Order: sequence, then structure tokens, then C-alpha cells
Amino acid sequence: MPSDSTSEAVPAVPDVGDEAHRHGLRRAWTYQAERFPVVKNGLLILTFSACAVAYSARLRGAESLPAWAAFGVAFASCFGFFLLLRIADEFKDAEEDRQFRPYRPVPRGLVTLRELGWTGAGIIALQIALAWWYEPLLLPVLAGVLAFIAVMSAEFFVRDWLKQRPVVYLLSHMLVVPLIDGYAAACDWAVTGSVPAGLEALLAASLCNGIVIELGRKVRQPADEEPGVETYSALWGTPRAVWVWWASVGAAAGVCVWAGVQVGFGLGMLVASTVGVIAAGVVAVLMGVGCATGRLIETISGLWVLAAHVLLGAGGWLSM
Repeated sequence: MPSDSTSEAVPAVPDVGDEAHRHGLRRAWTYQAERFPVVKNGLLILTFSACAVAYSARLRGAESLPAWAAFGVAFASCFGFFLLLRIADEFKDAEEDRQFRPYRPVPRGLVTLRELGWTGAGIIALQIALAWWYEPLLLPVLAGVLAFIAVMSAEFFVRDWLKQRPVVYLLSHMLVVPLIDGYAAACDWAVTGSVPAGLEALLAASLCNGIVIELGRKVRQPADEEPGVETYSALWGTPRAVWVWWASVGAAAGVCVWAGVQVGFGLGMLVASTVGVIAAGVVAVLMGVGCATGRLIETISGLWVLAAHVLLGAGGWLSM
């Protein structure tokens, strides 16, 4: 007779919680790939934040680089700021995305505004905790940056007026970049309690570089324009938009040279900036004759900003 001890195999019960967790991670991964690429943005933010810390330390005459904590807090906080800006855009553009860009993550249901809102709240909580842990003097600076982001996300309460004035809109929104840069620099100088003289040059450079990035990502060939998507090429025409972008690179180059002078790296920055402006001019010509797309301008903009911050952050230390 068969043994009574034998029994049928019981099918495994799926772990619903584990599956939901994996599904959430997949959604988060897809969202970052489409709207906030972690690797590409992380590299730019790393150089941006590290430059601010190293530049500030060089300005105040430090003989060695700050501790790793200064760089870590600056990077984590800046990454959070830029992610908050992306999340704020999702709320601000929700209606336009639903009408004209249904392929984006929020209108197609990949993520919800509620989920993004909770993510933003978590980012702010982490930034506050890091500031409190590292140097409480950072807290009022953090509050100022967050307050500006909040008001900016509300379009300064004059949305329609700003929409009719694209240059004013651009400049008003790009002010957030030097504010974030200033917070990163504060991760160095806050421990001394004194803002070093000359920091305004770095903040001006970050403003100009932010304009280069913003213009560069919104210049396209006519065939690549999308209905309902506001670009500078649609507003001004591609040729004019391209040359405005190139002029912004030239302006950023001049300010970067000024910033380089503050830390004894003026000549090196002049040489590098000249090469960058010439390269951008070649791209502008290619774009103008139809041999390049807006993707190339966007790429060159990113490379320009990456190189500028690496040189400004490291140049002063290399010239000691």
C-alpha cells in the first residue's frame, strides 16, 4: 500500500508584497530613464556641486580640500533640488502634457502626481536632515532655496504675464541655478560662518551655464517640432534660436573666465573657453545648414557645462 506520508506538492503562494515592490521599482526606473536620467544628470550634478565646494574653499584660502562630508552633502542636496524641479514641472505642466504629450509618464499613468508629491516631500525631509547633521547654519539657506522653488513653481503668481515674455520667463526661472550653487558652496563656507569674497563670480557663471543648458534643450529643426511643445526655435525660428544659443555660450565663457581669475586660473579658463566657443560655433553652423539636430546642441551644452565646472572647481587647486 502507498505510504500515508506522501502528499501532493502545494503550489507556492505568490508574495504579493514582493511583486508590488518589484513593480514599483520598475516604474521608478522607467520614470527616471524618461524624465530624469540618473547617470547623465548625476554626473552633471556631481561636477556642479563639487565645483562649488572646491571653489569656495579655494576662495577662502584653504590649504586642503574640505572633508568628504561637505562634498557628499552638497551632492545629495543638489541632486534633490534638481529632482524637485523636475517634479514641480510635472505638476505645473500636467494639463498641457495631458493635451499634447500623452506619452509622458504622468498622463499615461506610469506614475501619479500623488506619488511624485510624496517623493518630493521625502527629498525635502532628507535635505533638512542632512543640513541639521552637517551644519545647522545651512538650514536658513536651505529654506531660502526651497521657498524660491515653491514660488517659481507657481510661476511667481503671474503665469500668463510670464508666458507672454519668454526671455523674462527664462531669466526668472534660471535664477534658481545660482541659488542651488550657492547652497552647495555653503556646504564649505558655512563651517566658517563667512561667505568668501569672489563667490559671486561662480554664481554668475552658474546662471549663464544654466541658460546655455535651457536654450540648448529647446532648439530643434522645424521637422522635429511637436504641437503644443514650447521651444525657442518654434518661437524665434531655428536660425535665430541657434545663434542666440551660441551667443549664450560666448557670454558664459566670458563669465567663466572672470570666475577663473578669482582663483588664479584665468589664463587656463580663457584657453578652454575659447576652444569651447569655437566648437559651439561649428555646431551652430551645422545646425543652421541642416546637418545637425537639436540633440547635438543639447549634448554640446551638457559637455560645455560639465567641462566648465570641472575646470573651475579643479583649476584653482592645480594652479597653487
